[in-house]
Amino acid sequence: MAYQILVEAPLPEWVVDMMGGEYELHIFAADMDLQDIDGFFIYGHIHVDGAFMDRMPKLKVISNFGVGVDHIDLPAAQQRNIPVGNTPHLLDGATADMCFTLMLATARNLIIGDRFARSAAFTHYDPTILMGYEVHSTTLGIIGLGRIGYQVARRARAFDMEVLYHNRNTNPKAEADLGAQYVPLDELLERADFVSLTTPLTDETRGLIGRRELGLMKQTAILINVARGGIVDHDALLEALQSGQIAAAGLDVTEPEPLPRDHPLLQLDNVVIAPHLGSCTRQTRQAMAQRTIDNLSAGLEGRELPNRIA
Repeated sequence: MAYQILVEAPLPEWVVDMMGGEYELHIFAADMDLQDIDGFFIYGHIHVDGAFMDRMPKLKVISNFGVGVDHIDLPAAQQRNIPVGNTPHLLDGATADMCFTLMLATARNLIIGDRFARSAAFTHYDPTILMGYEVHSTTLGIIGLGRIGYQVARRARAFDMEVLYHNRNTNPKAEADLGAQYVPLDELLERADFVSLTTPLTDETRGLIGRRELGLMKQTAILINVARGGIVDHDALLEALQSGQIAAAGLDVTEPEPLPRDHPLLQLDNVVIAPHLGSCTRQTRQAMAQRTIDNLSAGLEGRELPNRIA
């Protein structure tokens, strides 16, 4: 008999094909009976708490398509002896690329420029229109220099950027390999031309960047978030962008996600917003799908997960 697998939404056909027909997939509905579910393949950011897990008495494993697991109650899973798997290491480079994509797009007015170049208003070349900010030879402040942050720092060195970082702990490898300099958070915010967020969303980092922190940044500074939307106070960010407290922001993530269609951030020209594309490359997504399936298979069969986070 095939394992019974819960998914929160229909999976892409290519992911289903990778599963090889070994599982019977059930798309989640609020009123459905979950008594026979053996495994949970999480493809998005559905909230999974202890009460949800208790609806699945046969649950053997939770396998998350992605690294971030702030939507899963890990202590609750541990209390119930349900292993939780994720997909670290696979998306570090792609997410770092996205960080620089947003950095360049915001600094060089790429989105505004694209719209202008397509419009009827573009009738002649003006060398002083849409002047932006240079990225090379500036100072980058990385908040959360883990695996993704390390890849961001590597790219920054190729742009001849000075790299500052702030972590709970120092990163000797990044300091030795890349010349990254550990500084207190306030100093990073005051000195950086670009502030990049690559830290996990936890109780300690939720709302980490608020009015006070934005107020410490240069008026020419740009905030980049490729981590989680909840790390930034969006009301404070809106005020900072509207008032010119900071120059711009590049957001791959928001809270909520997506933002309501009438949210004022969506109306600003000095913010670039992507629909959570950080790890969205063909190569990375395929690797993530395979690792998610591998974690799922291992948990169902009682083996150690290739990547277990709880």
